[in-house]
Amino acid sequence: MKEQLKSIDERAKEELSHIDDAKLLEDFRVRFLGKKGEITSILKQMGKLSAEERPVIGQLANKVRADIENALNKRKEELKSKMEQVRLTEEAIDVTLPGKKTRIGRPHPLNATLEEVEEVFLGMGFDIVDGPEVETDHYCFEALNMPKSHPARDTQDTFYINENVVLRTQTSSVQIRTMEKRKPPIRIISPGRVYRSDTVDATHSPLFHQIEGLVIDKGITMADLKGTLELLMKRLYGEDTQIRLRPHHFPYTEPSAEVDLMCFNCHGKGCSMCKQEGWVELLGAGMVHPKVLEGCGIDPEVYSGFAFGIGLERITMGRYNINDMRLLYENDMRFLEQF
Repeated sequence: MKEQLKSIDERAKEELSHIDDAKLLEDFRVRFLGKKGEITSILKQMGKLSAEERPVIGQLANKVRADIENALNKRKEELKSKMEQVRLTEEAIDVTLPGKKTRIGRPHPLNATLEEVEEVFLGMGFDIVDGPEVETDHYCFEALNMPKSHPARDTQDTFYINENVVLRTQTSSVQIRTMEKRKPPIRIISPGRVYRSDTVDATHSPLFHQIEGLVIDKGITMADLKGTLELLMKRLYGEDTQIRLRPHHFPYTEPSAEVDLMCFNCHGKGCSMCKQEGWVELLGAGMVHPKVLEGCGIDPEVYSGFAFGIGLERITMGRYNINDMRLLYENDMRFLEQF
């Protein structure tokens, strides 16, 4: 057994000197010092020895075990130090290299314009109200004086989820919900995403943003509507901004008007942006239809009001002189970093 122990000691130390991997070190420890290791196997045979030989072999076995453990720990420290040096070399930072430029975020043009619009209306005493984008037929059409046979109900214009549920085509549905919950006076705007089955080009998209406005009170007239919109446009585009109202028809307002803005690209001279007309159609507006007021429990003999709907993309394009709506959604940093 003495010879076996000495042989184990020599083999272990020789093998240990060539190990340069942590996993192989653990395999080495299990093979020589583990519960089923070589030294343990020797100790299990001590029952065959005489009483005089047992202390001698036991002392030698303990010495061999201790020697191997010490050599193992020393090798572990050597490998740890070696790995640290390798890591320090591989992960070294060259302080002479230029630093990486940090890209700082900024508001998207749509968000920046929306914040400006909201500030103007908050200054006039309006509240900002939100509502669901997936809307019922009642709030999106019926309550806005659009019966089943109305052309606006055509499935080519609206995304229908089922017969009674749609993706809202305008945020006018929020106006109906507000009139049902609140008593006049009411002054709100309701910005949000809207959806229409439309082609994608420089001025159209199946998803866009709208800002609806609603005022209900005693003695409200078209003059209040015109004054409100003029103030908004002058704040957005400058004091020399001009708007015009053209007679139109909407089922939920009477009288109704299309509101045009003098072309921000050619200033009324005519260009491809305004189709040579000098004016850009901006929004629809009008006095809230008496039937809409009645349907929401408001007496049209006592109260009147105006409503309007502005396309956020359209006024953003005018605000920043952008001639293609698609640029707002392509997330091209070369474009967005200009604002």
